[in-house]
Amino acid sequence: MRAAVAARFGGPEVVRVAEVPRPEPGPGELLVRVRASTVSIADHRLRSRSVPRGLGLVVAPVIGVFRPRKPVLGMDAAGIVEGVGDGVTRFAPGDEVIVMRGARMGCHAEFVVVDADGEVAPKPANLSFDEAAAIVFGGHTALRYLDGVTIGPGGRVLVNGASGAVGSAVVQLAADRGAHVTGVTSGRNADLVRSLGASEIVDYTREDFAAGSGSGASVDDSRYDVIVECVGNAPFGRVAHLLRPGGALLLVIADLPGMLAAGGQARRSGLVVDHRGGRMGRDGMERLAALAESGELRPVVDRAFDLDQIVEAHRYVDTGRKRGSVVLRVG
Repeated sequence: MRAAVAARFGGPEVVRVAEVPRPEPGPGELLVRVRASTVSIADHRLRSRSVPRGLGLVVAPVIGVFRPRKPVLGMDAAGIVEGVGDGVTRFAPGDEVIVMRGARMGCHAEFVVVDADGEVAPKPANLSFDEAAAIVFGGHTALRYLDGVTIGPGGRVLVNGASGAVGSAVVQLAADRGAHVTGVTSGRNADLVRSLGASEIVDYTREDFAAGSGSGASVDDSRYDVIVECVGNAPFGRVAHLLRPGGALLLVIADLPGMLAAGGQARRSGLVVDHRGGRMGRDGMERLAALAESGELRPVVDRAFDLDQIVEAHRYVDTGRKRGSVVLRVG
């Protein structure tokens, strides 16, 4: 089969399309013909070995030391079940599915094997394969973190990085739960983020969203119940004063010092400081698909590239300016 392979760490040009062995499903597994995947920040990190401060040695067993441990990248996919292993009854050949392989990667290929009872669900019938792939990485991550907090009507949520794959999903899911959402993004993305459900926009090119004092009843409406950090530049020390008592800081991106300090910061402040998120599993993937099928979670596709354009796709993601997801059309 054809796959995008990164045999060494480096820039976008280290990725090439090559022939690799096609996997076969074992007992309890599905063989999925990949129609679309995405090129995400995770692919950028695993290809370039560019990780948040302090995590180089920590993640080395996962991403590799001298060369990528997972040369075929791609965390997510939308495709068609090609074959099933022994004991599989949940799916049959021809079923359309969405898949999240996470750190196991491998979705930038014509075929991928997944656990039939794992993070795979029927593809939302109302979405194309491109659109279905676009909801997986961001929607999966957003649900893992948002499920750990209570957000309801009247709650105030700030999303730092509101136009990315994860941030755009968080904005939609929080707004759907009745929250007043403030999106931090660039001015060029303001209309997009508003269309996803944000009530307020902070243009980070003109204003520092963390500059408020956050003290006193007169500014209580400028404080938040939940801050979702999707960029990596809003650690606890910078934004804790913006949270209401008992509020939550969800660190989708954090460096090692931030991770190590999270427990102590939570105990001393009485705030929730979460850098892990929860687990999804089969039920979570089915709920993600249902949210997309109902229209509560809409895909945001910046642009799409064919598999033979994999270098261009990585190069675009490396700019850090993508909106929503960059789709990779595989089959």
